[in-house]
Amino acid sequence: MSVLTITKNNFQEEVIRSEKPVLLDFWASWCGPCRMVSPIVDEIAAERGDIKVGKINVDEQPELAAQFGVMSIPTLVVMKEGKIVNQTVGARPKNAILSML
Repeated sequence: MSVLTITKNNFQEEVIRSEKPVLLDFWASWCGPCRMVSPIVDEIAAERGDIKVGKINVDEQPELAAQFGVMSIPTLVVMKEGKIVNQTVGARPKNAILSML
């Protein structure tokens, strides 16, 4: 499955109403650690059909970043049934991201 671009317009449908767990990557183009995490998140999206993977650009979606209390990026959030079940801040290796799921 490909990575979804999550915005305030599709957040309810793609994240809150998702029947699958959702991995969200809060990022920005100017963020070095975000650029390290991005290909890992893309890889997970390609390998795992049992989850949804979405990226939220904090510069373009400040409301969503504020809603999640994102102060530092990258922030990775796992949601199930519309609720946050796991969250971490900073670049993480693939196995650490997978263990969040």
